[in-house]
Amino acid sequence: MIYFSDKELDDFLLEDIYRGDLTTHALGIESVPAKILFKRKNAGIVAGISVAEKLLKKLNLQPHLYVKEGEQVETGALLLSAEGQADKLHQAWKVVQLVLEWSCGVAQYTSDMIVNAKAINPNAVVACTRKSIPNTRKLATNAVLAAGGHIHRQGLSETLLVFTNHRNLLSDPNDWKHIVATLRREAPENKITLEADNFQQFEQMIEAEPDIIQLDKWSPEQVKQALELVELQQKSILLSVAGGVNKNNVADYAKLGIRLFITSAPYYAQPEDIKVLIEKI
Repeated sequence: MIYFSDKELDDFLLEDIYRGDLTTHALGIESVPAKILFKRKNAGIVAGISVAEKLLKKLNLQPHLYVKEGEQVETGALLLSAEGQADKLHQAWKVVQLVLEWSCGVAQYTSDMIVNAKAINPNAVVACTRKSIPNTRKLATNAVLAAGGHIHRQGLSETLLVFTNHRNLLSDPNDWKHIVATLRREAPENKITLEADNFQQFEQMIEAEPDIIQLDKWSPEQVKQALELVELQQKSILLSVAGGVNKNNVADYAKLGIRLFITSAPYYAQPEDIKVLIEKI
């Protein structure tokens, strides 16, 4: 489970409740004992439940969880509930609802993409990038992992991935063997990934024998050609596809023999509908 600090949880809450709930105050119902229920409208995977629990506790509410992160639920399933004073419940309402809706949406898309890929190749890996919506990366990571996805790289310090923008600053941008040798010397514990923008670059990269070559925005026909060349030259290089890879086309690449899919598509998925009900105890 991903750790969320008190500051991060407070930031989620304060974005919505920094001056309290005017409506609840004006109606004079702040101290009314009540309970809140969160239900998933459609069947599917659950994510964000652990964060939701922490947010409720931050408001001195007592949460009750009925599901776990990554669990598949039926239509209308009750995910969690809480009891307390009405003012605290209303402060929790929208923040918790949005965390659940967005997290479940990311997780559902990730899960669907994994299913589509694994239907072709049981060893397929769907890995999400750091190209997330600003300030949502941690929530996104939690949701992707809950769905059974992997993380491609969540920050610059995690992996070695050479882009054209790196090479543009080198004295010889096309000396692939020198690039790979330098990285193996300076970071011996890390695998080396080079990103290929076109087939000409790809042909040159193969000679340097990096661990992975990432094919960015390549069509299935181009990927097929690349795979054939790797096989012909008997190179033990893993090819991954990135750029525009989503749940609708992942099977097209899987059928070619690709097993590593790099994507940011889940981050922009439609949020799932979470129904919220507050009622007197």
